[in-house]
Amino acid sequence: MTNISGTQSAAKLQKTLGLWHIIIIGLAYIQPMTLFDTFGLVSEESNFHVPTSYIFALIAILLTSLSYGHMIRRYPSSGSAYTYAQKSIHPNVGFMVGWSSLLDYLLSPMVNIILAVIYLEALFPDMNHWVWVIGLTAFMTAINLRGAKFVANFNSMIVFVQLGVIAYFTWMVYQLLEGGVNADGTLVDAKYQLWSLEPFWNEFTSVAALITGATLLCFSFTGFDSLSSLAEETKDTEKTLPKAIFLTALIAGIIFIISTYFMQIFFPNDPKTYFEDIAATQPDILQAVGGVAFKTVVLYFAIVTVMASGISAHAGVSRLMYVMGRDGVINKKIFGHISPKNYTPSYNILIAGAVALTAGFMDLDFVVSLISFGALTAFSFVNLSVISRYALRDGRTKSAKEIMNFVVVPLLGFISVFALWLEVDEASLKYGLIWAFGGILYLGYKTKGFKHPAPQHNEFDDK
Repeated sequence: MTNISGTQSAAKLQKTLGLWHIIIIGLAYIQPMTLFDTFGLVSEESNFHVPTSYIFALIAILLTSLSYGHMIRRYPSSGSAYTYAQKSIHPNVGFMVGWSSLLDYLLSPMVNIILAVIYLEALFPDMNHWVWVIGLTAFMTAINLRGAKFVANFNSMIVFVQLGVIAYFTWMVYQLLEGGVNADGTLVDAKYQLWSLEPFWNEFTSVAALITGATLLCFSFTGFDSLSSLAEETKDTEKTLPKAIFLTALIAGIIFIISTYFMQIFFPNDPKTYFEDIAATQPDILQAVGGVAFKTVVLYFAIVTVMASGISAHAGVSRLMYVMGRDGVINKKIFGHISPKNYTPSYNILIAGAVALTAGFMDLDFVVSLISFGALTAFSFVNLSVISRYALRDGRTKSAKEIMNFVVVPLLGFISVFALWLEVDEASLKYGLIWAFGGILYLGYKTKGFKHPAPQHNEFDDK
């Protein structure tokens, strides 16, 4: 096995992040206000059971988050799924997982740039979109160059305001429902009544429809996994980070379920009767509940929230590239560099910023389709890594507790993610496989025709 130790710089990532720093970065990445954008589409796909689809998605995510926790305790590396598969299955498998994950990590900041530009163009239609693309990318890059703790502090207020907006919105919906009003006019003889369990389950519920809805909503949680890339900057990593990842997913899930429960009662029927575009329902929902002024204020703030998400995504991808560079699977001098001033992977931050600039040429649907491939690949192999590392290699199957922790739970996590693979978009699969084929060609070159395993850093005892 080829081991490459050391980095080009004596500087290292610094452990400055506590539990709430990590959770704030995670919630900023997830961007809870996306529940307004996805409601209409998921309501249609789930046969008007959005909160139940969120429950299905949350179960899959929480199972996978437990697998992330096990792997972080064994390998507290910023390489995330890349490192876990590399150390637990095979270095070449790890490289391909990392290569595929780059689709998720590297393009996520771009999605937020595209969304912010869409909002800004709606507000300032005469402004050239490149002004926004360049300005927002420069801002996102500058924030990340200051370090992970600065990112967490910057995002904290934005996250709290987001949660405040959702809480106030939910309270307004509740007040309307308490007064006997819904989007159809009145709750009299309405499909759903306040405090009814029917938005969760009734005689028209279809499990297949709920899974379809959950597949769409699973990506509302995208970002919880990227927190593992902050392992080398987290205090007491093995204890703090698994808890932070689980709590981030759980907090987001609870917010989504409670809010959409009341929303589903308020908008009980075919979303096409309420919304002009069911794939972008935020403006119509905000106006229907809070009026034009409320909608305008929140949409202005939405620009800030997508930038907070982009900043968190930017932090994640720069750490993944750093670990791959430190291993030597990509250029070590560039990607394995840490700034001795701010202790950040500064070259990677600048490279991620340069990639984000291509948002000016990209279509949102195309970028999102690529991200879904990378995210599902990472989720799948983290679950498989737990089984390989703990159950097969370490033989941790000698008690019922060990079998549950290291076989049953990760297997259920893998099965739940596999169910999402069955619903993946055709374009996502097509372009994802093209990207993966490019990775195979590069890996063949790097390993001299697969005669040697991909290089890796010797930081962990792999016995």
